[in-house]
Amino acid sequence: MDDEVFRALADPSRRQLLDSLNERNGQTLSELCAGLSMARQSVSKHLAVLESANLVTTVRRGREKLHHLNAEPINAIADRWINQYDRRRVELFADLKTALETEPVSDNDFVYTTYIKTTPERLWQALTNPAFTQQYWGVQHRTDWKVGSPIDWVMGDVTMSGPGQEVLEYDPYRRFAFTWHHITPEFARATEMDDDLYAKASAEPLSRASFDLEPDGDQVKLTVIHTGFEPGSAIRAMIDEGWTKLISDLKSFAEKVS
Repeated sequence: MDDEVFRALADPSRRQLLDSLNERNGQTLSELCAGLSMARQSVSKHLAVLESANLVTTVRRGREKLHHLNAEPINAIADRWINQYDRRRVELFADLKTALETEPVSDNDFVYTTYIKTTPERLWQALTNPAFTQQYWGVQHRTDWKVGSPIDWVMGDVTMSGPGQEVLEYDPYRRFAFTWHHITPEFARATEMDDDLYAKASAEPLSRASFDLEPDGDQVKLTVIHTGFEPGSAIRAMIDEGWTKLISDLKSFAEKVS
């Protein structure tokens, strides 16, 4: 996969597309074409290379296909290479990693894709079995996983529950989604959230997290999408680092037990 990422980044037109998405994430093909001096066919080909390298993730919204930057390959390259060489010699990758993880200007969705060497069945268990989620997430989801059923979040002695916190989709080994939990006083105390942040976060509407699993040879392509944030959302500003670490921990856990 590293070779694909390096090849994708070597082309200046593809770097230009990444720059465009960094300035405004979640663009359609037409929007990308309008902002660049490239033919539509050329843009499509370059996007296909970026998507194959996992640098771009696409999400369907009705008839539209939105393109999002994906930081996971850059994180992997940073983990593998930066500790082995002088940081100044890989400054390009550090800068690009920072650019890719910058919060979108016009699209508040969090979109992240990674490949995990396991089976859909084992990854599904790692994501939904509370005995497993407790090990790498520190959270257990208490629910019967039926669509419309309540889903309580249990974090040690703290339980987060409330109206509207429920299972939204459940298609075994392929896709599930649930409501992101209420920000309760107990959760705020457990995470040492200050009063101002708690007041803002707890007043926000509930958001939604979805998980898509797609077999890919001896791996599973996992796409996590967290959506439903209002402009200026305090929760949206909090989740980037948390999701990136959580997905990394999930990957390590799932590949270890496979």
